[in-house]
Amino acid sequence: MLNQSFGRLGSLARPHVVTAFSLGGLFFNPTRHSSTSTATAYLLRTPPSSAPREVPTPLVFVSSSALDANSRNGMSAFASWYAERGYTCLEIDLARPQDVQTSEALMNHYEAELSSHIRTLAIPFAPVIVSRAAGTLLAQTYISSHPAAGLLLISPPPSNATVSRALLPTPLPEFDFEARFPVAVMCTEREQEKLRSESRLWRDPGVDRIVVKDEEAITGQEGVTRIEQWLDEIGI
Repeated sequence: MLNQSFGRLGSLARPHVVTAFSLGGLFFNPTRHSSTSTATAYLLRTPPSSAPREVPTPLVFVSSSALDANSRNGMSAFASWYAERGYTCLEIDLARPQDVQTSEALMNHYEAELSSHIRTLAIPFAPVIVSRAAGTLLAQTYISSHPAAGLLLISPPPSNATVSRALLPTPLPEFDFEARFPVAVMCTEREQEKLRSESRLWRDPGVDRIVVKDEEAITGQEGVTRIEQWLDEIGI
């Protein structure tokens, strides 16, 4: 049971090994790094010796703050906290390319780059992919053609058609993958109604639904507890 607020836990988290890279090379102060549209950043956290266990399945927190700043909200705090709980956590903030003309080309670029970074880990187990907001588009593109142990979509757009044209240059076809591995959609009480009426995944009986009070709860104690419960339920 958590006996402190998540914000406090996030500030206390001290992963045993933290390795942070950008496309320009190694940087040694990841907390001060700010990803731009020309550099992808990633940070690997491994469990400390004080962790209650060591989980073989890694968690990959994928975002693209250059595409949607909201996609990165809470990801560092999540990764810190779950590393303390025994998970190997990879945080990836993908750069947005400058020379793509269509949304499909944009997603293909993200997919290739994400796949490359995950392969670099050389971990023998398929990861659980965690994403938020428009970052869920990247995650769904990736799992459409790559193995995963699970997929958690936090506050995803109800459909690709509802995504702002400021984020996508052209209409993006709807995803039609079948959930052959555990999938969960997490949202706030306010977001639930729109997802219920417009989201294919939300209506899929094979997809788990996690509803928390509000956005603060997503990255607070309620959110991290519910996510860990889901991970336990799917055997991670």
